[in-house]
Formats: sequence, structure tokens, C-alpha cells
Amino acid sequence: MGLTPVAGIVSETVDILWEELQPVHMPAPTRTLFETIATEMWKVWNFPLCIGALDGKHVRVRCPKNSGSMFYNYKHFFSIVLQALVDAHYRFIVIDVGGYGKQSDGGTFQASSLYQAIMSGTLQIPEPTTLPDSNDVAPFVIVADVAYPLMNCLMKAYGGQNLPPMKFVLTNGCLEAERQLNVHLEL
Repeated sequence: MGLTPVAGIVSETVDILWEELQPVHMPAPTRTLFETIATEMWKVWNFPLCIGALDGKHVRVRCPKNSGSMFYNYKHFFSIVLQALVDAHYRFIVIDVGGYGKQSDGGTFQASSLYQAIMSGTLQIPEPTTLPDSNDVAPFVIVADVAYPLMNCLMKAYGGQNLPPMKFVLTNGCLEAERQLNVHLEL
């Protein structure tokens, strides 16, 4: 068989697999799911009201025809970006596949359906609540590395050393999520 028919068959097969398996294995997150994830993040990472960790991974590809430098990344190879929101145990909650290799994590995020859901208010993030052992009310948040934009529901790691305890917990959680995402995808 020629390359074009095989590419069509693979594309059609992947689309059907996604349509059938996504609702079962990666349904759209609900408010209840985010509350469960936040409970697990508190237990596992000692980080309150966290509904996931977000990062991107460059997946090496051959240079697509007529793409110029769109897929050429800062690591000096061609890639597409897999961006993932993961829970306390590094299970995927939301993914976005297909970002251009040349895009930053922040650029890939702003082109994603997750960003669109946040901006439109359709992502079912729970309402702010009190922090554990406190009367202070705070929003539920996603943690990400410094490449992502700061938003009401998106916190990013602090730079520097000798951080105060809460800043250390946030930064360490972001870095650990990034390490785990990279390890799991490279296996």
C-alpha cells in the first residue's frame, strides 16, 4: 500500500479509537472529580485546593512536509507537543496533542481547549473554599512551571532559592510533576 492510503487508515483508526475510548477512560472533568483530585493532592503532595499539575512534553517527529520551522523546537529537533493536566498520581485528566514544536508551553496552553474552557468558564472548577485548618478562603488551582501564564486558577512555580515553606511546596510540586511527566512519556 502507498503512504497516502496508510496515512488515511491510521488517521481514521486513531479518530475512532479516541471517540470510543475517551468518554470511558478520560471523560471531561467534573466539579466532583476536581474535588476528589484536590483531596488527593492534599494527601500526597501536602498542597491544598490543587486540581492538577500542567506541563508539556515535546514528542519527536519527522519534519512534516512543507512545514518550514513550525515543528522545530528549542531542543533542536522536530516535535509536536503533548500538554497534559495530571492528578496527584500522574494520571491524565486533560490532554492536548498537536501543538507546534516551536511554541512555548504558554503558547501551546493558550491554543488549547483547556485554556478555552478556563476562559469561557465551562471548565467545572469548584468554587473557592476554606483552606485546611484555616478560615481563609482560596480558589482551587492548577500548578504549572514558570513558562505558563499566571491566572486566577493557574499558579506557577517561584524562582530563586531559600523559599518560604508555602512557596517551596508549590515550586516543588510543579517541578515534581514536570519530572514525572517527562519520565512517563520517555519510557
